[in-house]
This record gives sequence, C-alpha cells and structure tokens, in this order.
Amino acid sequence: MANNVFDLAELRKLIDEQAAVPPRPPEETSVEHEALTFPPVLPAPDAELAAAVPAVPLVADAIRLTSWTGTRDVTTEGHLTEPDAEAAVRELGLPASRLRLIWIVAVNTGLLQILGGRASRGPLSMQLTVEATLEFWDGVVMDVLDRADEGLTGSAVVDGHLAEMLATIYSVRSGVATANLARGILQSHEVACAPGPVEMRRLAAALPAELLEALSLLAYCGLVEQTAAGRTALTPLGVWAIRRDLLREGHDAPTTAEVEVFADLSAAELVEALVKGSATQSAVAGWLERRAPESAAHDLIEIAASGTAGQRGAVGAILEELGPEAEKPVRQALDDPLMRRYAASWLHIRDLEAPTLSPEDHTWLAVDSLAALMHLSGPAAGRIDTPEPGEDLIKLVGEMPGTGHPDTIAVLDMLATAHDDQAVVKAARKAAMKARSLEHTKLG
Repeated sequence: MANNVFDLAELRKLIDEQAAVPPRPPEETSVEHEALTFPPVLPAPDAELAAAVPAVPLVADAIRLTSWTGTRDVTTEGHLTEPDAEAAVRELGLPASRLRLIWIVAVNTGLLQILGGRASRGPLSMQLTVEATLEFWDGVVMDVLDRADEGLTGSAVVDGHLAEMLATIYSVRSGVATANLARGILQSHEVACAPGPVEMRRLAAALPAELLEALSLLAYCGLVEQTAAGRTALTPLGVWAIRRDLLREGHDAPTTAEVEVFADLSAAELVEALVKGSATQSAVAGWLERRAPESAAHDLIEIAASGTAGQRGAVGAILEELGPEAEKPVRQALDDPLMRRYAASWLHIRDLEAPTLSPEDHTWLAVDSLAALMHLSGPAAGRIDTPEPGEDLIKLVGEMPGTGHPDTIAVLDMLATAHDDQAVVKAARKAAMKARSLEHTKLG
C-alpha cells in the first residue's frame, strides 16, 4: 500500500492470532519487501459493487461538492479559497475536517478540473460502465491511502501503520476487535520505531481514542464497517479495493474461485503448479482441506524423495501448513537420504522427538534451498528459507563443497554469477573450484 511499510513478522503474528491458525516461526530480519499470502476472499459481483459506489459518503460528498463548485477561482495550491471553503461546509453540511480530502478526491478522479487558477466540471462522465465505476472507486481509495503521509486520520501512529491494519482486517473476514487492532499497531510501532517506555505508555493511553476516530473516517470513506458483534470488518467495496492494492504491492491475495481450481489436483500436479508459478501458496490451504493430513503428507514426501530441489522446496512449503497429525509419514521420511533432514527439522519445530541435525546437515539444507531457487518460478521462490547475506554466508559457501549435495556446483556457480556482494562472489568461485576438484577425485 502506498507509502506504508509492512512489518511482516508482526502482521503474520496478528493475522495468525485472529484467524486461530498455528503461528509461523518468528522472523528475525527485515523483510518489508517480502510478499504475504492472504486468505482467499469471495468478492461481491462487480455490478453490485459498482451500484454501491455512489452511496459511499465520501463519494456522495465529492459529487455534491462538484455540483456546488460550478466554476470558481481557487488558490495557487488548487484548493478552495477560505471564504468558499466555509461556504461549502455551511451550505452542504460537509464536515470541515474532511473538506480537503473531499476536494482532493473530486479533483483527482476527474469530477473537477483546475485550469488557469479556476475550478470547473471535470472530464469524468456521470454515466459510467460497471468497469469504469470500479476504476473510479480504485482511484478514490488510492487518494485516501496516499493521504496517510499527510495526516489522514489525525493519528501519526495509525497513519504510519494504516496499510498493515487494513491488511489485517482483510485477513479476518469476521472482523477484528478494536482492542486487538490497537494492540497490533502498538506492537508494530514498537518493533519499527523502538520508542522508549515513556513514549509507549503515552501512545498506549492515546491510541484507543485515536483509533476510533480513524475507523470513523475509514467508514466515511466506505472501507470499513462495524459487524453485529462490534468488530471492525471491511465493507464489500473495501474488500475489493484493499485486495486490488495488495495485488499492486505484489502480495498473494486470491479470490475463492482462483484457488478452488487447484483443490482437486493430485499431489504431483499441485507441486508442479507451485514449481512453475501457476499456483501460489494460497492454493495450498484449499487443497489440504480436502485431504487427510497423513495421506497428504505421504503423497508429498513421496514426490520430494525422488524429485528435484525445487520440488522439495514446494513440498516443504506445503508441509509447513500441517501439524502433528502428519507425524507418521514425516517420521518415516527420516530413513530417506534426501528427506531425512527436512523431516528432522519439521519434527523439531513441532516439539516432537527428532534426531539432531549436524552442522553439515544444515549446510546441506542451505544448498538445497538455494538449488530450489533455480527450479522455482514466481511467488514460490519467496517461500524458500535461504541463507542471509554477510559473513555467515561466506563461511557457509566455504563449507558447501563437502556436503555431497548433487547441486553444490550449480549453486556455487549461481552465487558466483548473480550475487551482489563481491566477497560472496569470490568465496563462491573458490568453493566451486574446490567442489569440482572433489568431484573429479571421486570420479577418478
């Protein structure tokens, strides 16, 4: 979302808490550019959404202000003069605190135009098709979200975390309690800005009232509404607009129809779709819902045990979504030479009895994760846990030749060719020469 930064770890944590699903392992590094996967949504029909746009209070006020404005002089900044602004508020009954936003929306969407210091009726037709109406609505929402940097809600903290707040509400279709929204914002702010204890206490005291005011504004803008249970949820128009914004930002935000097409695939077909990038991680939940966990894990492990690193990476991402009920086939995989390390790691993360992995095993897994990137396309690559850059990666590169992984040389060549850090490039070239020498010795 425009001009806002996701704190991925905190957002995932809050989404997981609200949706009551097993939380993912905590993130320790900055991942603000990583794509998130959101639950599938069932958008309202386009015609129904388009018919609702004129009734959004912000849109209705922008249309009324357009008619009232007619043709008149504006300031050098392109806004109503002070006397005209006061008259508009008085005669139209507009909220004075929101007049600037209403005017910006009217001008930016083409309801009004400003030429030569005068405002007049803009080029936007009042008789729009369904598609054009939704494009208009998209522009309205972008104007609203873009104002966050200028003090949209009156709360600097809410404005700074507006994107992740809306994304959280989007993820929980039943709505989110205001107290949980406030807690999530405070957690994100503490991580992102590291305020001191005194400042955090001040924010915690002020935020509830500020958040209520912000939610009131977002309701006026047609994005949120209160459920019968008193929670905050997105309106149907809000779901459509926030989904579109998430997609613009590169996140995985599918519709129900988009993921249902993958639900009846075989395990091999789903893995292939993930590897090729025609399916995203959002397809996994629907696929797993139609299968017993033990059966799904068995079929997936069978594919990974005889497959490429890319297939193992895709399978690993699916297995992440399964709990202890899949223990039996995963434990059996401890006997497989290519899957034993993944199985041990999976069991360990779930606090189940598992053999300890050696440093060499961890290096092998790192090589396999990097090798997976050479096979995976699109969003699938973002699900693989790859080593972080820096001195640790240089040390890891030096250890790779001794792993015995079949893709070691290919991985080292990839690092030597594509990595940004010249120290890593140099280490990868040296390690690749060593790996080739070892391979030649074995062949001899």
